[in-house]
Amino acid sequence: MRADATTWPQIAVVGAGAVGGYFGGMLARAGAPVTLIGRAPFAAAVNANGLLLDTLHFKERVRAQASDQLEAVRGAEVVLFCMKTIDNAATARAIAPLLAPGATVVCMQNGVDNADQLRAAANIDAISAVVYIGAFVPEPGTVKHGGRGDLVVGPRNARTEKISALFERAQVPCRISDNIEGELWTKLTWNCALNVISALGHARYGEIAASPEAKKIVANLVTEFLAVARAAKIHLPDFENPDNAINGAYKVAETLSTVYSSTAQDLQRGKRTEIDSLNGYIARRGAELGVPTPVNQALATLVKLAESRS
Repeated sequence: MRADATTWPQIAVVGAGAVGGYFGGMLARAGAPVTLIGRAPFAAAVNANGLLLDTLHFKERVRAQASDQLEAVRGAEVVLFCMKTIDNAATARAIAPLLAPGATVVCMQNGVDNADQLRAAANIDAISAVVYIGAFVPEPGTVKHGGRGDLVVGPRNARTEKISALFERAQVPCRISDNIEGELWTKLTWNCALNVISALGHARYGEIAASPEAKKIVANLVTEFLAVARAAKIHLPDFENPDNAINGAYKVAETLSTVYSSTAQDLQRGKRTEIDSLNGYIARRGAELGVPTPVNQALATLVKLAESRS
């Protein structure tokens, strides 16, 4: 039985695509009052027919409000910030004057420094979340779920406990970690290892897992990544043995076998990617720290070249 909407906070999803649509949709399905803010075709489809969640466990149309205007964030008590990282600063400045007093903003994005970017751009004190999901939008108003669908937030405090409880109530696993920086870098490991290969190879994750040559590139990317993490003094307790990280990347590829990376989806649609927050970030941090990252640098450059042709 779904809870009365009055017992939930007002929730807005800024950047309702695959990630925002899935998690916002799960909250709406549980009874929360959710406004999905996305592109005009997405908003029109949701307002006309509801959001179709096509998941591994159910297929259901969920009623939710939708808008293509950032003004719709006004009054929200919880904001799921799901924009592409390239739009962080501009979007933060646009929504800052609209946020309710005491509103909790949760960065649900790729990369490790989004909360810092929102703070620098608009003095928004955001929470960092690590998002594990395989999903895409096959058509406006539909989110196709391909694997996982869980979150990590942190460090533990009143705000993160509130957000964790909110998602758990909607049957979305949400763990609290006191090493959120390490958790963000752990997720970045998988993104740097797999996204770029999926994008440049036009390959689903399962195809990467099945290719011995692709797996060698994964291993090289992860090895460089860990060298940068060590130099940056990031605590990654699960990756003290590099083989654990490399094998972990292979497992992610196998688990999300039918999914193209978000970077691949962006290239397929002729959109700018988040490569500067992924392999490009590692290449920049490596240069700052004196750690060579030739494979990350080369593949990030190739993605940027591919972007310029779209």
